[in-house]
Amino acid sequence: MSNIATLEIDGKKYEFPVVVGTENEVAIDIDKLRGQTGAITLDPGYKNSGSCKSEITFLDGEKGILRYRGYSIEDLAGKSNFIEVSYLLIFGELPTAAELDKFENTIRKYTLVNEEMKNIIDGFPKTAHPMGVLASLTSALTAFNPKSADVNNEKEMYEAVCKTMAKFLVIATWTYRKAKGYPLNYYDNTKGYVENFMQLMFGLPTAPYTPDPVVVNALDKLFILHADHEQNCSTSTVRIVGSSHAGLFASISAGVSALWGPLHGGANQAVLEMLEEIQANGGDADKYLEKAKDKNDPFRLMGFGHRVYKNFDPRAKIIKKAADDVLASLGVDDPILDIAKKLEASALEDEYFKSRNLYPNVDFYSGIIYRAMGIPTEMFTVLFAIGRLPGWIAQWKEMRVNKEPIGRPRQVYVGEQLRDFKAVNER
Repeated sequence: MSNIATLEIDGKKYEFPVVVGTENEVAIDIDKLRGQTGAITLDPGYKNSGSCKSEITFLDGEKGILRYRGYSIEDLAGKSNFIEVSYLLIFGELPTAAELDKFENTIRKYTLVNEEMKNIIDGFPKTAHPMGVLASLTSALTAFNPKSADVNNEKEMYEAVCKTMAKFLVIATWTYRKAKGYPLNYYDNTKGYVENFMQLMFGLPTAPYTPDPVVVNALDKLFILHADHEQNCSTSTVRIVGSSHAGLFASISAGVSALWGPLHGGANQAVLEMLEEIQANGGDADKYLEKAKDKNDPFRLMGFGHRVYKNFDPRAKIIKKAADDVLASLGVDDPILDIAKKLEASALEDEYFKSRNLYPNVDFYSGIIYRAMGIPTEMFTVLFAIGRLPGWIAQWKEMRVNKEPIGRPRQVYVGEQLRDFKAVNER
């Protein structure tokens, strides 16, 4: 392949370098396009534009490949744990036993959230959406940690990373406790990160709480599967906000807001809302499968297929087993989950769905797991954010260490040309 791409505008030719990634991804470097030609590219949604070079995540949607720092998602979900994968994403290598121990202990050092944060959360009504509360609380952490970490200072960055991992988990669970009217819980430094999530969410002062190890294992896998996904909407938001040299908490808060959108992090919530709609209309799964096949019917089967993975979602294959284990362990009797299982079984055998590669994706199975745990649908995206946190941190850190320029997209103006101003009495 040539290492030069030629562009012709008005009969004049311009040459631009071709960049090839380590997995043979090809990009035309148009960094000097406007300077040389006066033209820009127009790419709504940036689906054909690479905003950066990154060493963090490789994704091949056609082949169903997802890797973090070169490690397959299958190996990481099967052999690692969320804290270990978080270290890998943020610092570039799997930790040694000593490094992992230090990482976990440093996170524990920062798990206490300033008591004044309770005054902030008290200002929200119980009806406030947890993602809105989480975005606000994350931003508010800046007030209690006003000094931005120096990205060139290894110790400062390490402490900032651990502080973010520690406090974000606590305030994320506080959004649930606020909505339920429960007292706010504190992190237990004698337990692991995922066990603490369960205790922070569900522990009550009236009785001891012991999380189900099957559920903990499933959540650990889900957090790993959600930990990073290349340059998606929320990750790109974290990077572009951070490119202005905004601090880590402010940038993560922006990522939370981006994730909140139903086209991004709200997909698993949409799955449960679809299942509830099917139940409210008689619970006939086969009827809705037929509606999904009818191109004239507005009904869409949520949680099947993926805009990036064209053949199958590798994360769904991993989490399907965990979802089956959770349902078996909890023994939940729920008509909504019965509908989900019927949809899954029918779609996996139906030629219409098979021929179009419309298999259940990770959002379908994560929604089932969260429902079985008794987590309300408005909290689903909060759990997504907890999983995505190390990816956001890693992307922010990489962008700052690489000294990437401030994000500043261009536009093609299609409005009015110069007009004369008229006073209000003349209009």
